[in-house]
Amino acid sequence: MGRGKLRIYLGAAPGVGKTCAMLSEAHRRVERGTDCVVAFVEHHDRPRTEVMLHGLEQVPRRRLEYRGGVFPEMDLDAVLARRPQVALVDELAHTNIPGSRNAKRWQDVEELLAAGVDVISTVNIQHLESLGDVVESITGVRQQETVPDEVVRRADQVELVDMSPEALRRRMAHGNIYQPDKVDAALSNYFRPGNLTALRELALLWVADRVDAYLTQYRSDHRVSRIWGSRERIVVGLTGGPEGRTLIRRAARLAEKGAGGEVLAVYIARSDGLTSASPKELALQRTLVEDLGGTFHHVVGDDIPAALLAFARGVNATQIVLGSSRRRTWQYVFGPGVGATVARESGSDLDVHIVTHDEVAKGRGLPVARGARLGRSRRVWGWIAGVAGPPVLAALLSAVDLGLANDMLLFLALTVAAALLGGLMPALASAAVGSLLLNYFYSPPLHRWTIADPKNIVAIVIFVAVGAAVASVVDLAARRTHQAARLRAESEILSFLAGNVLRGETGLEDLLERVRETFGMESAALLERASDVEPWTCAGRVGQGRPVERPDQADVDMPVGDHMALALTGRVLPAEDRRVLAAFAAQAAVVLDRRRLQEEADRARTLAEGNRIRTALLAAVSHDLRTPLAGIKAAVTSLRSEDVEWSEEDRAELLEGIEEGADRLDHLVGNLLDMSRLQTGTITPLIREIDLDEVVPMALGGVPEGSVDLDVPETLPMVGVDPGLLERAMANLVENAVKYSPSGTPVLVAASALADRVEVRVVDRGPGVPDEAKGRIFEPFQRYGDAPRGAGVGLGLAVARGFAEAMGGTLDAEDTPGGGLTMVLTLRAAGPRPDLLHVAEHAAEPERQAS
Repeated sequence: MGRGKLRIYLGAAPGVGKTCAMLSEAHRRVERGTDCVVAFVEHHDRPRTEVMLHGLEQVPRRRLEYRGGVFPEMDLDAVLARRPQVALVDELAHTNIPGSRNAKRWQDVEELLAAGVDVISTVNIQHLESLGDVVESITGVRQQETVPDEVVRRADQVELVDMSPEALRRRMAHGNIYQPDKVDAALSNYFRPGNLTALRELALLWVADRVDAYLTQYRSDHRVSRIWGSRERIVVGLTGGPEGRTLIRRAARLAEKGAGGEVLAVYIARSDGLTSASPKELALQRTLVEDLGGTFHHVVGDDIPAALLAFARGVNATQIVLGSSRRRTWQYVFGPGVGATVARESGSDLDVHIVTHDEVAKGRGLPVARGARLGRSRRVWGWIAGVAGPPVLAALLSAVDLGLANDMLLFLALTVAAALLGGLMPALASAAVGSLLLNYFYSPPLHRWTIADPKNIVAIVIFVAVGAAVASVVDLAARRTHQAARLRAESEILSFLAGNVLRGETGLEDLLERVRETFGMESAALLERASDVEPWTCAGRVGQGRPVERPDQADVDMPVGDHMALALTGRVLPAEDRRVLAAFAAQAAVVLDRRRLQEEADRARTLAEGNRIRTALLAAVSHDLRTPLAGIKAAVTSLRSEDVEWSEEDRAELLEGIEEGADRLDHLVGNLLDMSRLQTGTITPLIREIDLDEVVPMALGGVPEGSVDLDVPETLPMVGVDPGLLERAMANLVENAVKYSPSGTPVLVAASALADRVEVRVVDRGPGVPDEAKGRIFEPFQRYGDAPRGAGVGLGLAVARGFAEAMGGTLDAEDTPGGGLTMVLTLRAAGPRPDLLHVAEHAAEPERQAS
């Protein structure tokens, strides 16, 4: 049985029509005979959505009790037992009610897919986990319900359900999304045209990126090398010179002219010698291109034009931006240059822009050879000079009689020229051919291969020896220069790698991507195994090439120790590249070890924190919990004593002591349990809209009457909170304030509205807290100052802050003017905010996202 397929309807905002699109698709499939059921779809009392549910089989929902209410959830077991071909599951990012099998609905969907059931679901762009900060900066609302991006990216189909902001606002105004009493607030807050436009752009860009990733995968799988101009992708070729900044800005302007334009700056280091690239200038250009929204790439290539074109075609670029050559006029005799070569070989699918700049024709600051090994063109000219040069010189000398000595010097000069041009072998060929011609044409007897005068034999031998020596020196110098340049190239790459580490780019996947990019490979993977007999496992992999399960399956493998290897696919690397690859492999092993050490450190830190909490809990139990228990036991023992005849007043006093001790125990145990829930992250607030005057007075039941003055205006806006959590938080704040406030001085609880926030201030006139201690008072098991034993276990403020943050609010401490401490609880004013209404749909609050 195979894995099911996932189809997702993605929307920019509530109300664009995702659920309707999903139900329409379900009706089409049912008409084709597909077994399709509704696992969970909420119509929110919207007539059109409710009508579209007719004719579709609906799996009965599971009812869960929570905080005194009964809420419907998808019955995962019933859907798995029904085993349809297709299941409709609305609202992929939904948080399940505590007591469900999984915490999130997308986890339920994963189980359905694993069981072979196809799933159609919906999600809004603001619920993608990676976009939380962006959405908050646009709307001012932090999304509490999110779904990992990878879950959505793995979907077999993602279909964008789009609607213009104006049309969506009209739907809202007509009452097709929220109830009429919520429409005005929605239009003036979350559903402002600017918010909707920005969210729509996010959705469009996200879908475009996914389409682009699919296109890249398709081109890789089908080995499509021809560029498909689906979007403007501009590659900027950098040399490390100061003109690079001009080229980057020019490319950015070109990208702005087309929707979705992308800039990729690439610096190609020659494996046979570097240009005069300044590391400082490259760092500045990297920062510039990243500030302009582009990416910086560093690759190694033997042939710069070919490497640049291969990179451009590999990323499906449509344009290349290069600078006008910095070479001087006389240097063009050695070739047309990179720009002309790229323009000639780019073909019809790549546009090449040659941009002028201030450094044109000013030279590159190094000789033409740039310390490199002799190139192909120079070797060709060397062979021409070494083989064809001597016959041509002999033909010229046949018309002039200069004497044997001068003739030998001219042939020796030609041998030196061949050595300078082509190295050792052309020079040896020139010496051999020249010696034969000297013997045949100029050494008596003429036109014979014999030599009559022994002195001429010595002269010819010396000629050949000098020619070979000069050629050897030239060739050795070229090789040493190549080695130095190669080491320089390697050191620059390693320096670049070290710079990435210093900048914090130490993620294993980032490093593997750098390896793949640097050597122009299809994929890179780090493999490891526990022992020689264990199978290899993949610790990390990037790229689109074929998956590698063992090092011997890769085109290049670099061992790291006995049980780890870096495996690359794409091409076979030359031996001289393996030194740099070994450095990358060692760094990858270090990064993997560091990641695991960090994970172990995190686990150890968690265990240490748990031990600290347990130690503090034991200390609290040893005294703060035993004190009320001792009082209760003493009172009960006294009441049961048959030796004493208690009066009604004494009996009432003892019973009152028992009740107070039990209340105190209940309060302490409640705080301990609440802190345990906060520490384990199991707090799931049920957010709904309420008035503060419904909750705050209920929080005053545990303090003496007359000890609190309440000032909560009825005109305050509603707040989106969990009433139970807010009541507990307020109770802890008020009890703490009453505890430290002087006798006869009531605590003030006042609320006020500020922009889109509501502030609740709990003001006492106690001793106050210094600024340096204001942060510590919110830590668990902390009592400030000389608070006596029996004054609590120091959890009240920690629990209050934890509950406030769980509801999306804040809790801070300020000085009370005139002395004392003020606790400021800030809550979000209620409005049509999907992040605060993520569970309220179960309490008949249909103000969530629309179909």
